[in-house]
Amino acid sequence: MPRRSTSSRTGSSSGDPSGPRNRTPQPLPGRRRSIGDFVKAFLAFVALAVLLVGVPYTLAVTIGWPFPDGSPSLDWLQEEITVNTFLGVLGVIVWVAWAQFTACVLVEVKAALSGVGMPGRVPGAGPSQLLARQLVAALLLVGATAASLTPGLSQLGNSYDDNQRGTVASAQATPGGSLSGMFAQQQEQAASTAAALGRQAADAASHAEIGGPSVKAEDTKYYRIQPPEGRHHDSLWEIAERHLGDGRRYGEIYQLNKDRVQPDGSRLSEASLIRPGWIMQMPGDARGGDLVEMPSTGTGAGTSTTAPDAGATVSPQVAQQINQYAQTGDHAQKAGGGRQGGTASLDTNTTRISLSDRRAATGPQATPAPAEHQEPHAEAATSASATSAESDAGFSFGLPEALVGAPLLAAGLLGALGRRRRQALWQSALGAVGGRRGMEPPTPTGAAADAQDALLIGADPEAVRLLDRSLRGLAASLAGESRPLPTVYAAWLSNGDLHLQLAQPAGKPPAPWQLGQDQTFWLLSRTDAERYEDVDTAAPYPGLVSLGTMDDSRLLLNLESVPGIVSLSGSESDRAAVFASVAAELATNGWSDRMTITLVGFGEDLTPLAPNRLRHLDDIEALVETMEAETRQRRGALGAAGHDSVLTGRTGPAQHTRWAPHLVLLAAEPSADDAVKLAELAADASRLGIGYLVGTDSGDLPGAAWELEITSEGKLLAPLLGLELDAQVLPVAQQRAIVELFVSADPESTPDGPTATPPFLVDISEQGRPAVYARLVGPYEIIGLDTPDGERSPLQHEALALLLLHREGVHPRVLASALWPRGVTDDVREALLDRLRLWLGTDPDGTPRLATDAGGRLTLAKSVVSDLDVLRSLYHEATQGKGVDSRVVRGRLLTDALVLVRGPLLADRPEGRYGWLTHEIIDAQLPLLVADIGLALAEFHLVKNRAERAIEALTAALNSAPGDERLWHELLRATHSTGDTDKLQQVAADLIRRSGARGLPPRTEALLDELLPTWRDGTAAVG
Repeated sequence: MPRRSTSSRTGSSSGDPSGPRNRTPQPLPGRRRSIGDFVKAFLAFVALAVLLVGVPYTLAVTIGWPFPDGSPSLDWLQEEITVNTFLGVLGVIVWVAWAQFTACVLVEVKAALSGVGMPGRVPGAGPSQLLARQLVAALLLVGATAASLTPGLSQLGNSYDDNQRGTVASAQATPGGSLSGMFAQQQEQAASTAAALGRQAADAASHAEIGGPSVKAEDTKYYRIQPPEGRHHDSLWEIAERHLGDGRRYGEIYQLNKDRVQPDGSRLSEASLIRPGWIMQMPGDARGGDLVEMPSTGTGAGTSTTAPDAGATVSPQVAQQINQYAQTGDHAQKAGGGRQGGTASLDTNTTRISLSDRRAATGPQATPAPAEHQEPHAEAATSASATSAESDAGFSFGLPEALVGAPLLAAGLLGALGRRRRQALWQSALGAVGGRRGMEPPTPTGAAADAQDALLIGADPEAVRLLDRSLRGLAASLAGESRPLPTVYAAWLSNGDLHLQLAQPAGKPPAPWQLGQDQTFWLLSRTDAERYEDVDTAAPYPGLVSLGTMDDSRLLLNLESVPGIVSLSGSESDRAAVFASVAAELATNGWSDRMTITLVGFGEDLTPLAPNRLRHLDDIEALVETMEAETRQRRGALGAAGHDSVLTGRTGPAQHTRWAPHLVLLAAEPSADDAVKLAELAADASRLGIGYLVGTDSGDLPGAAWELEITSEGKLLAPLLGLELDAQVLPVAQQRAIVELFVSADPESTPDGPTATPPFLVDISEQGRPAVYARLVGPYEIIGLDTPDGERSPLQHEALALLLLHREGVHPRVLASALWPRGVTDDVREALLDRLRLWLGTDPDGTPRLATDAGGRLTLAKSVVSDLDVLRSLYHEATQGKGVDSRVVRGRLLTDALVLVRGPLLADRPEGRYGWLTHEIIDAQLPLLVADIGLALAEFHLVKNRAERAIEALTAALNSAPGDERLWHELLRATHSTGDTDKLQQVAADLIRRSGARGLPPRTEALLDELLPTWRDGTAAVG
């Protein structure tokens, strides 16, 4: 990949060798113009002459001018259509195309001569403007003024807009080989540009006066942002690397130029967002061949300005721009403030992409949270000294830090695991009545138990819900205003606020969104996000995925919007941990509808997380073949639908599956040929909803638009983007533990299926009276304990309910995160546990009723029992214990069990509390258990022809499990056995009314046809 040629007097970098890899572009040797350069210029001149002069001359001679000789009449519309008519229409079309191309040439020449900024876009002229730009560049780059003209020729088809439109249109015109030819042409053109710049710098240095004036200490140095070459764009990091010897000093350049008006009227507000033609004031110790030194007294606008140190010469127009820039703001007083013999003073509130300014400007004033509602990071700070050793080992409080510190990833995994377990429960419901196979999922142990606890602690489902609603709400609002979705490069989550970083300005966002720090940021505060409700629209940005954190902000990169490949360098193991984290979050995130994630070179064992999303390919050859076919298919689908990108397709009526993204994660470094093929495919990928994340050992991957690096210290670096994140990773040990949780949730993972024995069986005899009895099924009541005094009583009740639902034990951190989702300090948590121990007391033998097991988890004594424990034990004893051999015992046990059901779980729980129940599957377990009890008791009565008693049992069970299709089927059969057609008709009407717009399941309709053939007539009459 060609790099910009620079010359520096500073020698080798003096940066810390342990810092980021030196990405300084290597100098290209100066050379004289070759014959090839002149040949290209001549051919470009001939092509322009033919297109600009030859085409209109030929049209004028053969077809004539496009303008009519007189005004048209109605008789003309009635004339017969002949070949000449078609030729005339075709001639007008060619004339219009020529006029458009001529306008493109004029725009490109004007931009080249002005020397500042990017050329304007000619509407609808993507391929034409790209061709005009390349021809003008080839013609002018060999001229004597090539260096001064390069800013206007800087983009050469590589701007974002060209990537999205011009390149795409060209690729569609010749899908067989246009991408390959264009890629090679751009690489060749970029190499010529770099050589011209290197030659000019060398020539200028050779003609500098040996005894010229020395550099004055008060002179100020400036740098003019260079145009991109190939896929390489200038950045503050590389400027600092070349001219200050250390890329990490980019912040000094940023501070000297922050918010100053640039020649094109815009301002520098982000360290990662700079444009060709901008002027940068440099620290006083800057050195290099392309710096411009201006005396502090100023330079006349009409004089040529030279840097005696390096010999860089600029045109009078550029000199005037630098003079005007030097007079902007109060920064002119800070010239020479380099790092000579000391450390530069930087704004500590400014980061690579800072959110602190936006929070201060738009967010509410931060106030300290109460002790019981502190953020998790505050809690971590209070106990840092006690956990430093565990943190070094990748564990926090004995649990995997990689999962505890990844709230969105943990929430996605926890939600997917819950859905998998619920699915297993419903699958097991198809088993024989009285012989449930999977009422209780296996209790995880060892590393899997630690991973589950870490998920429970780290998960932030509320953040996922708000993110999903906010993005869908934005899409719905834009669709209502007939506006397209803007291209989003990244999203930042900071203290609950959502910041979208756009690829380019997209106007004022719809309310309640606001503009952020500039036109490329849209902001939504948490307060406004909470007002959104669910809307039926497609997920607009499903490719967003967490990469890591910077200060208090979390970065989500939109992989499908990157105009090219995202490369990831670093050691193989570190890269694998990043790839696994990205794959796991994409597969389970809550802000997407559907997607395909292709894993190459890793992740075959990750497919159990989401078999419908994750797929594994063996090698790169299979990947290239697959993606070539999908790229063609997506281009055709977009063209047939009349959309220019998948973002357009996602706006309007919900299309949740048609425009789903396809994200490719390639862990192994491709060969040079394969890398070029992937680069060709990726050139058009962002428009098609396809993203590529590719691993590399060297960090230099052809076609890489953004380059990331993962260090052994867990830092994710992107110098060209100005990012240094604490990376989000998923190490191998945690991968295996997570996969074990998902595999064990599958009822078919073992030949016999999950165990049907409850985790805790109580003594249901007369001698087994518990010391503490809690009623959870229905209104919450506690028998055997006094009600605690004070406002902390609800908190103790909630803690006891959580412990009762997890007889296997609860980690103290899990308990704390459940009661205080926003975080809590250790002392507050321990105070609660002390009160809980005191409240529960001890058994007569002195054994505390709240203890801690060998693994550090909190467990309740057997003398503390809930009605749910009794319910499970009664059903187990009736179907697998004494009730198997004694019909009388079975009937009594089932009747006693059904009497315990007083309503849904914790029916009167206060609003805003017990949020942790969303992570539980008890909401699926309890209705199934009640339905099983009702079915077993109905069967018990029907054997003795006691249909009325069976109907009572089924009706009682339906009060707690109204959606169980099995209960309705048995109720229909039991009612039919009574011979009362009116009652049967009434049951059928109730069932139809409950089904609502969904209608009846096919099996239910078939049963009604058998038992009540006239049920459809009754439905029609009611309708």
